[in-house]
Amino acid sequence: MKKKIYIAGSGGMLGEAFYTQFKDDYIIKCSDIDVNEPWLSFLDFRDFEAYKKELEEFKPDYLFHLGAYTDLEYCEEHVDDTYATNTMAVENAVYLANAMDIPLLYISTAGIFDGKQDLYDDWDLPNPLGVYARSKYMGERFVCENANRFVICRAGWMMGSGPKKDKKFIQKLMKQLKDGNKELFIVNDKDGTPTYTQDFAKTVKNLIEKEYWGLYNCVCGGETSRLEVAEELVNLLGLKDEIKITSVSSDHFKDVYYAERPPSERLVTKKLNLRGVNEMRDWRIALKEYIEGYYQDYI
Repeated sequence: MKKKIYIAGSGGMLGEAFYTQFKDDYIIKCSDIDVNEPWLSFLDFRDFEAYKKELEEFKPDYLFHLGAYTDLEYCEEHVDDTYATNTMAVENAVYLANAMDIPLLYISTAGIFDGKQDLYDDWDLPNPLGVYARSKYMGERFVCENANRFVICRAGWMMGSGPKKDKKFIQKLMKQLKDGNKELFIVNDKDGTPTYTQDFAKTVKNLIEKEYWGLYNCVCGGETSRLEVAEELVNLLGLKDEIKITSVSSDHFKDVYYAERPPSERLVTKKLNLRGVNEMRDWRIALKEYIEGYYQDYI
């Protein structure tokens, strides 16, 4: 008998990966506020009663709570909306998962650290800087302190699902190249770790199937920076001689990206490695697969 998973907030780049990785082995129901795929139904998970009704009707064996506002500037401008979505809705998920006695998956972020260290393992103490980071960290805390059984995975710089849903760094660069830009301005003072959504979903699958509950850093291998990722991307596309990469400080973009960001969001997947369940490959390998799989004939 296949087990059932309810995946809430799965209309984005991560939801696409979870749908791909879980649809064959589980009975899944995917919902989102933005119904942008034939396999999605509508749910605003901020509405507790609607969320409860959905779960009671579907009777899942697991609840995956994926969605969140991840645009840092939006979060700074819309504080109440951010906490309602990124924190209070997570509390809804905890209450519902506990009431049904099922495990809960919550997605946290490398952005909850202040960047004063070069690297953060699973046991380092977060110190969130802005509204986005605080809202996500309070969601993480609530799950840790109140959920009966849970998996929390902290993601880094997300990449996945291609031009349609990727709103992050890789797609922003690809869009500039598609638009004919011959020079990319890349910040030289932000370190972190890319996180390929497909590898991330595979790792979560390992964790729930082995019932290794708890909190995990879940990012690709290899320490890197925005600048290095951009250079690797241009190399992969064979555009090294055509595209100029100009290194700038974050101040260069302060009018557009004014929310405070930590100088380092580099995570180490220590617990996944110790448990022997890490499917996160080196970021260069993952980036190559991502570009080849989702960006054929894009530029």
